[in-house]
Amino acid sequence: MRGFLLATLALTLAACSPGSNDATAQSTQAAPAVHPQSGLPVVPLTITHGGKKLAFRVEVARSGQEQAKGLMFRTAMGADEGMIFPMEPPRGASFWMRNTVIPLDLIFVGTDGRITNIAANAVPYDETPLRSTGLVKAVLELNGGRAAQLGIVPGDRVEW
Repeated sequence: MRGFLLATLALTLAACSPGSNDATAQSTQAAPAVHPQSGLPVVPLTITHGGKKLAFRVEVARSGQEQAKGLMFRTAMGADEGMIFPMEPPRGASFWMRNTVIPLDLIFVGTDGRITNIAANAVPYDETPLRSTGLVKAVLELNGGRAAQLGIVPGDRVEW
């Protein structure tokens, strides 16, 4: 009986030790990243241009409130960072730069996952509407000028 108790105790301790619980380790790794400023989930996004995949990490603004705030008041963003605004159901989109401090490229993603149009270098604080051409399933915001710098053009594929 003593041997049984020792074996049970050893198994219990092994299960509680750090790194030994595969289910806990997997669930920790699977947890989405969260942006430190916005609290929004951060996901990988790729744009395929000329057979080359361009990788980004983007915040996902899903709710109406998250989308209304967007990147307002943000003073900096990394070169390969951005924000995606999923549109469910797809619709015509119109964005402005109210309270947006940094210039942005607004990349409109059509229902087929391809870029329909780009509003490049949107001017900070400008309230002129920037519109999609046709229905879109998402709008991606990157730093102003980044699309041109990377050669991103309408027709390129966006996946997240």
